Amino acid sequence: MPGAISNTSPLLYLHRLGTLDWLGALFAEVWVPDRVLGELDEGRRKGFDVPLVTDYAWCTIVNPSSTPSEWLSLDLGAGELAALALALDHPERVVLLDDGLARRTATAAGLRAMGTLGVLLEVKKAGLIPRIEPYVERLDAAGMWLSPEIKRRVLALASEP
Repeated sequence: MPGAISNTSPLLYLHRLGTLDWLGALFAEVWVPDRVLGELDEGRRKGFDVPLVTDYAWCTIVNPSSTPSEWLSLDLGAGELAALALALDHPERVVLLDDGLARRTATAAGLRAMGTLGVLLEVKKAGLIPRIEPYVERLDAAGMWLSPEIKRRVLALASEP
């Protein structure tokens, strides 16, 4: 797969599952903007279990050249804006985002977006795990809100009825 650019939530949720290394297995390199590091650092200061992404060889800190001014009025966090802006600079990369508005913004900008659930599907497709269902359930327990319909849809995409 091409390289990726990650927002905070995919890093956080995969870390909570103990599967953050999957990003290094799927992508040769994952770029993370300073704004995302700042969000992770803030979570760490508040006592949350967050990854130290600089400990991963496949992770590189890269920042966007600029952020489109029209995006500043959107209800997006600093990490999402930085990841999206960096993806605009490098549209060949997949941008990892979980927020619905951020994903719609990426799609509208012609970018390829993938969320944490998409990472699970790709990991199964790559043969790294036999089933995603246990991980989907663990994501729910890790704090990612997933409706029963979303769970059904992603399990159907994974051919896990």
